[in-house]
Amino acid sequence: MTDKLIIFDTTLRDGEQSPGASMTRDEKLRIARQLERLKVDVIEAGFAASSNGDFEAVQAIANAIKDSTICSLSRANDRDISRAAEALKGANSARIHTFIATSPLHMEKKLRMSPEQVLEQAKQSVRFARNLVGDIEFSPEDGYRSEMDFLCRVIEAVIAEGATTINVPDTVGYAVPELYGNFIKTLRERVPNSDKAIWSVHCHNDLGMAVANSLAGVKIGGARQVECTINGLGERAGNCSLEEIVMAVKTRKDYFDLSMGIDTKQILAASRMVSQTTGFVVQPNKAVVGANAFAHASGIHQDGVLKARDTYEIMRAEDVGWSANKIVLGKLSGRNAFKQRLEDLGVQMNSEADTNTAFAKFKELADRKSEIFDEDILALVSEESLIAENEQFAFVSLSQHSETGERPHASVVFTLAGKEVRGDAHGNGPVDASLKAIESHVKSGAEMVLYSVNAISGSTESQGEVTVRLQNSGRVVNGVGSDPDIVVASAKAYLSALNKLQSKSDRVAAQG
Repeated sequence: MTDKLIIFDTTLRDGEQSPGASMTRDEKLRIARQLERLKVDVIEAGFAASSNGDFEAVQAIANAIKDSTICSLSRANDRDISRAAEALKGANSARIHTFIATSPLHMEKKLRMSPEQVLEQAKQSVRFARNLVGDIEFSPEDGYRSEMDFLCRVIEAVIAEGATTINVPDTVGYAVPELYGNFIKTLRERVPNSDKAIWSVHCHNDLGMAVANSLAGVKIGGARQVECTINGLGERAGNCSLEEIVMAVKTRKDYFDLSMGIDTKQILAASRMVSQTTGFVVQPNKAVVGANAFAHASGIHQDGVLKARDTYEIMRAEDVGWSANKIVLGKLSGRNAFKQRLEDLGVQMNSEADTNTAFAKFKELADRKSEIFDEDILALVSEESLIAENEQFAFVSLSQHSETGERPHASVVFTLAGKEVRGDAHGNGPVDASLKAIESHVKSGAEMVLYSVNAISGSTESQGEVTVRLQNSGRVVNGVGSDPDIVVASAKAYLSALNKLQSKSDRVAAQG
């Protein structure tokens, strides 16, 4: 019998802390359903006390997901913990994840608390949480930079109070693999009741070693839970990447000798869904899920793969969800085929009306594009959910004129609070003119800090997916739009970002 490695996904909580990556409740719920299909053990659905929106998202996920444990983060205080417990009431399996900083730097500069005060707060919070939910995870924030003697005292105390999982975060990505692995090992050896809890690792990627550090925590330190995110999404340089951890442990089972419950064939679908929902494009050379992950350009490599795949491939592309046959639907496909494909992709619409609207958009796209790919459908559904959730701005139509030697001009029609308005402007190019046309009417004053274009699938007929990142009054939001016409996609993305800027949901930053 081999030990099981618990996969704890925090895409919806820590991943969402990336500037511009905030998600609506429906977007979170759709990703949570895909994580359930992926058979993730624990889904950290959010930070229920941070905002009403996050509370509702955690609550919706707790009520909908049946096969994964649903977790909410909370600071080490009664209000946060009570709020988390309330949001998790409908869950088949619930966990509260509470944390408090334990490093000298954080205790002095951030908390302004003495070590003894922090110790007492940690004990009280776990004791309070344990009376509300049976499964309690405790994290000493900035644990890796904490003093060993004090950290041992805190961990021993919270296990005695009922903590069932102890997570040791490398909050700022400072660790290196051998040292981090031995740090976890030393803690487990020195804490008298360490065998009463499952040990977990949570590593950030500031030095590019989050996956390596996590694996060292597992192999050297004996941790049996890894906290990670789809595509390594997360603030600063991101978090430990779920797909890399899972495939490393699976591919090198000879070394790690661990079992997992993950359905690896769902990895790619999860990656695409998170990318298209947040607008954070996956780099082509990203391990496992990048477009080039299983591509071979070298003639020597191609020859070897044709003769025997394992000459240059240590994983099978199909094992993580890649397929040579990507074409799924066309203009002659019916509504039932479309609904079935949505189900296969893990997408559940809120109502029949939403399904009908999405199907109408699909038929419209099929008239313009002969081959419809999974990525097209995900982009279409994602765009529809944004419009349904935020109706302040919605794209209607666009016309633009551009020729060599002439200054481009664009006219954009869009709805503002349900009423059609038109904006006109000149620009340096058709995209610039279109966005200036929108801004001429909206006058948001937002600064564009990112504009990127990505082809959803291959060929010149592909839909373009545009990400626009806007910043205004300290808020950073991403807008995503897709269309075979890249100028239209750009206008949709800009309006999507404006919708998010209009949202009044405030968030409290938390780092576990």
